[in-house]
Amino acid sequence: EEEEEEEEEENKKEDVEEKDVEKGEMGYQEQEVQNNPPRQFHMSRMQRLSTTNPLRLVINSGTRVATPPPPQPQPRPSPSPSQPRSTPTPQTSVTTLNSRAYTNRISLFLFLVHMVVAFGLVCFLVFKGIQGLLESGKAQRKEKRLLRYFLPQVEAASLLSITLAFSWQKAVRMWPNFMVHFILWSSFLMSLSAGILLICFQKPATDGVGVLLIAFAIGNGLYSCWVTHRIKFCCKILIKSLEPVSKFPGLNKPTYWMLGIGFLWMSLWILAVLGALNFYFPPLVIIGLVLSLAWTAEVMRNVANITVSRVIALYYLRGMQSNTQFCFQRAMSINFGSACLGSLFLPSIEALRIVARGLNLLEGEDEFMFSCAHCCLGVMESIFRYGNGWAYVQVAAYGKGFVKASQDTWELFQNREMEPIVDSDMTSAICFLTGVCSGSICIIVVAAWTASVHESFTATVSLLAFFIGYLMTRIAMALPHACVSSYYVCYAENPDNRLFGDKLIQDRLDLIKSGRAVVVPTPRVPRRFTR
Repeated sequence: EEEEEEEEEENKKEDVEEKDVEKGEMGYQEQEVQNNPPRQFHMSRMQRLSTTNPLRLVINSGTRVATPPPPQPQPRPSPSPSQPRSTPTPQTSVTTLNSRAYTNRISLFLFLVHMVVAFGLVCFLVFKGIQGLLESGKAQRKEKRLLRYFLPQVEAASLLSITLAFSWQKAVRMWPNFMVHFILWSSFLMSLSAGILLICFQKPATDGVGVLLIAFAIGNGLYSCWVTHRIKFCCKILIKSLEPVSKFPGLNKPTYWMLGIGFLWMSLWILAVLGALNFYFPPLVIIGLVLSLAWTAEVMRNVANITVSRVIALYYLRGMQSNTQFCFQRAMSINFGSACLGSLFLPSIEALRIVARGLNLLEGEDEFMFSCAHCCLGVMESIFRYGNGWAYVQVAAYGKGFVKASQDTWELFQNREMEPIVDSDMTSAICFLTGVCSGSICIIVVAAWTASVHESFTATVSLLAFFIGYLMTRIAMALPHACVSSYYVCYAENPDNRLFGDKLIQDRLDLIKSGRAVVVPTPRVPRRFTR
């Protein structure tokens, strides 16, 4: 009877607790827990799960479940009546400045294959030259004569050319205003002097080279007179674009590395020319060596151009102090294919540009020249859209391919109405004339030396000396050329940049539109001929 009474009391207490839980009277439950600690729960009381809700337990023919606390509503911010609801705007894609994709892989592969073949050919020809020197007979006498009367002059021209290259670049950076005038007229005087000197030797070969140099000197003089009104603006642009160079102390290192590599390769190349004279078909082999050296030197120049362009472009576009060594490694790897492709076609494009301008001056004299001029101008219109020297800035900054970068850059110039300014820019002409001046100086030194020891070699040695001097100086002048190109392209992309606060280009455009500034742009096909 006592056990039954205890069970009844326990059942009553459980019924009271169930009611408290269902009614949510938690205060009484907490007090009960504190007064009476919970006893051990017997598993035998959980008989079955509820058939309607599996989360309910059926205990002693009764169902128990704890009711969850009511959810607290979160206050919603009421929209301000003064501010209208804005619609979401799509995010514009930002072009990355750190692209990792290799550009123009086909041209990169072709250049690497060309370098493997050229290196093998040079080594083979050097071996043939040494073999001819060791063998007795006519070949030995010929090789000794070349080593005595040919090799010293060409090696001296190579050493003189790298000295002139360093000097030209240093002088242009230190005195840009003076050097523009000096280059225009010194190239005229030096090429004229070299041509007159070669004609004085009275040999058919030297006379032919001398006539070419005199003809070029006449054209150089006419050009110098023709661009007199553009020199002042050219000097201003050159001075302004060279200002960031002082912020990057190691910016010249890639150019110096390229000059050093070029000097070593040209020294080995000269020995290969000597070996080619004792091989089959010497003229064809030497022409192949000349074309190979021209492409290789142009690639070296554009590698330095891309390196400097990336450093300067990131400074203008993002205000970044870039690492020159990292930019050089990027130019030698990711952007190397674009440098190879541009080096293969840009010299031809620049030559066509000069021809187009020359034909434009003569188009009204003759019907044949008239038709040739407009045909050439039509070609130039399409070529400049798919290949121009300004493209290296976007190749360096954004990692674009050469053709894509050329299209985008020219489109920028068209949108900003900068075509008259970039067409009349003198920077590429100044760099070209600097190389011609160095080549002419090498001709004067080497031709006088060769004529005194072995006059029959004078014309050949003079041509090689001019070629070497021109290429080495063009590599050195990549730095000022890249600075000017970056200034133009970065201004076209963001003319409101605080670094362009002097409004130099905008003032020039205003003068051109008002007719107070005279420019001679690259000739275009009139619309009546394109309809």
